Amino acid sequence: MLGIEIPSIVVTVMVAAVPVIFAITVHEVAHGWTALQFGDSTAKAAGRLTLNPIKHIDPIGTVILPIGLLLVSGGQMAFGWAKPVPVAFQNLRNPRRDMVLVAAAGPASNLAMAMGWALLLSSTLSQFPQIAGDYWLVSMCMTGILINVLLAVFNMLPIPPLDGGRVLAGLLPPNMANLLHRIEPFGFLIVILLLVTGNLITILGPVLFPLLRFFQRTVAGLA
Repeated sequence: MLGIEIPSIVVTVMVAAVPVIFAITVHEVAHGWTALQFGDSTAKAAGRLTLNPIKHIDPIGTVILPIGLLLVSGGQMAFGWAKPVPVAFQNLRNPRRDMVLVAAAGPASNLAMAMGWALLLSSTLSQFPQIAGDYWLVSMCMTGILINVLLAVFNMLPIPPLDGGRVLAGLLPPNMANLLHRIEPFGFLIVILLLVTGNLITILGPVLFPLLRFFQRTVAGLA
C-alpha cells in the first residue's frame, strides 16, 4: 500500500525525534529570546520562551504534514514547520535593524546546535571508539547535524515569511521591503511548489552541501 515500509518509518522516527524536537524548539525560543533583548516581550507573555516542545507544535505543520510525507515516501522524506513565535516588531527599539537580528537568531541557533551534535559525536567517538557500531547514537548525532543545517539554510531563503525573507526586508529600502511583504501570503505556496518540483534542493545545494561537508570534517578532525 503506497510502498509504505512501517519498520523503516519507525526507525526514522526513533532516530530523528530528539534532534527534530530540539531543532524546532530552540529555533523558536531563539526568536522570542532575541526579541525580548530588544524590547519586545510578546513571546514571553505568550509563554513561548520555554523548551517545552508542546508549546511550539503546529498541528498541521509539526504533526499531520510530516507524518503524511513519511508514510507516502516510505520514511524517506518529511517537511513541516513549528508554530511561529509571536513578535511585535513595532515594540522593538530599532524595528528595522532588530527585525533582522530577531529573524537571524533562529537559523543561527540551528547552526549552533549542528555544531553541538558534531562535537558530541566526535568526542564520543574519540573517548569510546567501540561506540562507532552503535547505530542509534551515531545516526541520531548525524541526523542532528543534518536537520539543523537543513533548517538553517532553508529558513534563510529570502522568501517571506521565512526568516530569510524577514532579514531581506530589514536590509532593503522601505519601498522595496513593502513589495517583499506583498509576497508573504504566498510564501509557503512558493516553498511547497519548489519542494514538489524538486527545485528546492537545487536552490539550497550551493550552501547546504558545503556546510554539511564542514561539519563532517569537524567530526572527522576531532574524533
